[in-house]
Amino acid sequence: MMQQKSQQSPNAIVIGAGPAGSYTALRLATLGIETNVYEEHAKIGLPSHCAGHLSIRSLKKIGYYPLPKGIIENTFDAANFYSPLGTQFSIHLKKPVTCALNRAKFDQYIANQAQQAGAVFHLGHTVQSLQIEHDYVKGVNLKDGTQVSSKITLDAEGISSRLLRQTRLRGITEKSLVYAVEAEIDKVHDVELHSVEVYMGSSAPGFYGWLIPRPDGTAKLGLAVSHGNPQTYLRYLMTKHPVAKRQVKGAKIVQANYHAIPLTGPIDRTYDNGFLAVGDVASQVKPTTGGGVIFSLTCGEIAANVVKSTIELGDVSAKTLSVYQKRCNKTLSFDISFMLRLRQFLNSLSDKRLDSVLRFCNRFGVAEALADVEEIDYQGQMLLHVATKPAVISALGYFGLLYLFANP
Repeated sequence: MMQQKSQQSPNAIVIGAGPAGSYTALRLATLGIETNVYEEHAKIGLPSHCAGHLSIRSLKKIGYYPLPKGIIENTFDAANFYSPLGTQFSIHLKKPVTCALNRAKFDQYIANQAQQAGAVFHLGHTVQSLQIEHDYVKGVNLKDGTQVSSKITLDAEGISSRLLRQTRLRGITEKSLVYAVEAEIDKVHDVELHSVEVYMGSSAPGFYGWLIPRPDGTAKLGLAVSHGNPQTYLRYLMTKHPVAKRQVKGAKIVQANYHAIPLTGPIDRTYDNGFLAVGDVASQVKPTTGGGVIFSLTCGEIAANVVKSTIELGDVSAKTLSVYQKRCNKTLSFDISFMLRLRQFLNSLSDKRLDSVLRFCNRFGVAEALADVEEIDYQGQMLLHVATKPAVISALGYFGLLYLFANP
């Protein structure tokens, strides 16, 4: 039997040093809460499982734009959307609204901030299980046999939900996932440097594909699918898609990573006695694009504030911690509800109908109506901003009819 060891007990333990975990630790430490972070990998940010395509507006809101040199790889003021038949719909915005980050460097930047604020990081330390006594999470057991107690444990382990399932909470279900491949390719052709390419429909069923160029001529190429092998679809995209095959002709995949993305909105309950779930493990992810960084950081800050108040009260019961979910829902629920409906609409379209949607958008001036959009994370709010424009009203009516015919 492995000998049990103990470490000094912090007030809070954070499991995982991805953006959600490190940012939550940063906010906790900034509030004066003694915090330990346990990360199973030896280096933060690796392997990278995300394209790092984020909203500039949202990064500014949380104080992360501009960022230190080397983290931002490119900025974008345009996007081109393609049907599997090759029809193109393009949006050109009045200024850059998104940027592509080097995710490893970004993750490391947040972690360094957290350490400077006082959080203690333990890299290469796998949390084997939670310590649970009388239905309360009291800390963690590490794989090496070490026991670490805490007043509260925050789970930012990612979508595996392995530890979360040891509580009374229900984790992410398999049916809520799409499966992604993220590849680095060495060259692209005939693409706009400041435009993201998006491949829709059966090219990536249940989601979409993307091409994110860099100034040095390399790019991030990826897709996710609700069924089938993403690697097979990526190969098809590179060799058969009427547009993508030209853009990546002769390109080599330098590196590829695989991961899953939850798309059905936050899990039903994100809190238990002495326990909170933050980030992908709580499915705090946009159902339309699969982006989870901004929502995770937003909820991480909410979590830290709730933890501070509950520790001061001396009450970390589920009843007291439930305010965390209430605050997250107040911040996200409207936009997530809209995005869930939009995802359902997109998934209902056949390739032929998707092609007609893009042609409609071209014909009725939808791109011009969206030219001043800056908000892309909170997409329900974005719709309210443009909903009174004639082109958008026409588009919504048309899309509504298509959805009704697809779902009688």
